[in-house]
Amino acid sequence: MRWRNRRGSANVEDRRGRQRGPGGRLIRGGKPASIGCGGLLLVGLLVIVFGGDPQALLDVIDQTQVSTQGPSVPTTDYGPDDSGDELGQFASVVLADTEETWGKIFAADGYNYREPRMVLFSGSVRSACGFNSSATGPFYCPADSKLYLDLSFFDTLSRRFGAPGDFAQAYVIAHEVGHHVQNLAGLNQQVQEARRRMSREEGNRLSIAMELQADCYAGVWAHHANRDRQLLDPGDIEEGLRAASAIGDDSIQRNTTGHIQPESWTHGSSDQRVAWLRRGMESGDEDQCDTFSR
Repeated sequence: MRWRNRRGSANVEDRRGRQRGPGGRLIRGGKPASIGCGGLLLVGLLVIVFGGDPQALLDVIDQTQVSTQGPSVPTTDYGPDDSGDELGQFASVVLADTEETWGKIFAADGYNYREPRMVLFSGSVRSACGFNSSATGPFYCPADSKLYLDLSFFDTLSRRFGAPGDFAQAYVIAHEVGHHVQNLAGLNQQVQEARRRMSREEGNRLSIAMELQADCYAGVWAHHANRDRQLLDPGDIEEGLRAASAIGDDSIQRNTTGHIQPESWTHGSSDQRVAWLRRGMESGDEDQCDTFSR
């Protein structure tokens, strides 16, 4: 990706084991945390490995999202300007580019795009959705409109899932931004309410539709980033499609347990994830991302 020397986002908070005190002095921050809400890549992996019930996890997520929160942890705006923090700079630039894409798309429809904030953390983090550990993987919290990312996940994506490359990493960020777009549209609340009236199997289908739509939205961003700003290099699209395939529910189950159980899927198969990411990339049209009626 041609991301260097591009604008970073002003909507990034750095909580990677440090906080800024008065006068910009660095002080230690952060607290040990357990897994709270999330429902993303590695949580799905842990459910599969340890035989958990995906719907039980979703129920916990719902309860956590409405739980009472304690005092918030102070944070600071983060604009990666340290040459030694390449991944932080990269994440900031990708977020800024998604802001440009979705800002224009919303404006064309007569709406203002409310930009999300991205929290960089290490080890564990507290969000409005509860306490989360890095094992959760990247996640979006609709309660505070923030996406949370431990940058070490990119190494996991490469080593464990066999999906290296900067565009594979950008896809992860753009997918979480896709969940933010869903939240702005009121879809998160609608799905949560509908799931309470459904069976586990029906609730899983809704969860899959949400994830596949976020994949499609990630593809929409990639389309505009390449067409309007020539952000992509040759081979980047293949990196993204490889990542989408690697984190399909069937691929994860096959690689961890040797058995495929479609009834337990919450994110979609490899083929589904690839198809919807490709659909967004090729069309660049968010209206083509209706995963709920297909």
